[in-house]
Amino acid sequence: MNSTRTGSTRYTPDAVPAPGPSAARMTIPAPTDPAASARAQHPSSRPVPAILSARTLTKTYGSTTALSGLTLDIRAGESVAIMGTSGSGKTTLLHCLAGIVLPDSGRITLNTAAGSTRIDSLNESGRSRLRRESFGFVFQQGLLIPELTALENVAIALMLNGLDRTTAEQASAGWLQSLGLAGMEQRRIGELSGGQAQRVAIARAQVTGAGVIFADEPTGALDSATSAEVMQVLLDSTTGASKTLVVVTHDDTVASRCARVVSLQDGRLVGDSAGGAR
Repeated sequence: MNSTRTGSTRYTPDAVPAPGPSAARMTIPAPTDPAASARAQHPSSRPVPAILSARTLTKTYGSTTALSGLTLDIRAGESVAIMGTSGSGKTTLLHCLAGIVLPDSGRITLNTAAGSTRIDSLNESGRSRLRRESFGFVFQQGLLIPELTALENVAIALMLNGLDRTTAEQASAGWLQSLGLAGMEQRRIGELSGGQAQRVAIARAQVTGAGVIFADEPTGALDSATSAEVMQVLLDSTTGASKTLVVVTHDDTVASRCARVVSLQDGRLVGDSAGGAR
């Protein structure tokens, strides 16, 4: 695999105009020092607020309980690993937080500068829009479209939001370059290594300017060396740019790279490195 060192990489694709009839601009935010940003915006006397807040979530599938009264706050700009054995409810929790599925009961709130949104109260159309505009996703296999090039796979996220193809591809090319894929824009997914394909998925997840990135076993199909590289790229381009990262993983090494680790068992929160066991 052709790998690229990312320790000091800056993720600064050019700003592109936002879709829609207005002349507003959608800016791909340049990275900042998250600690300095937090200090500037949130004095030490006040904690960083929760960007995602889940309260007493329950979810069942037939006779199986996936979530059982789970409560969790995820702060803006932090990286959180959700761990647990198979069937513990970690993927269901991610799906509920991201508005992919609705909980049977409980509430989920997204708090941004624009205001608060009750995700659990949105209809399917509203949740689809939220996922397109506010959230980004990276999955174990990337879920990229093999018939499209790397550039087209990233650009499609912007085009679904109404941006024209030329502008979308310009912004996408900037993201691919910033993630070490310059010169590979026209390759199809089958022509990329596993690590390179995941970088395409990371670019697609963030090209819209999403403030929260959800990653479900993002390194599960990679060898250990490539896994470490992909996690570094993912962290640098999310929390390294003051975005929020939520990772579901069974890998202790991946979890240890995150600032916070929460543990689930039988649909309940049983451990939180930010506040001890529950």
